[in-house]
Amino acid sequence: KINRQKAIVNPLARQALDRFKYEVAGELGLMDKINTRGWGELTTREVGKIGGTMVKKMIKKVEDEMVNPDR
Repeated sequence: KINRQKAIVNPLARQALDRFKYEVAGELGLMDKINTRGWGELTTREVGKIGGTMVKKMIKKVEDEMVNPDR
């Protein structure tokens, strides 16, 4: 089993990433399911949608910062 907890380079980023994960899950309308059943009951598709959306948003943020570095 891969220990994905070690994948975060900056340990201070863990809380920010957790908040971001909840934010994206809320945007996707999954918070009711998470609150009633827990993260473990999400389908693979739902988890993938959360992760994929997080990656897309992070890439967009970096691209925006590259174009407008003073922001």
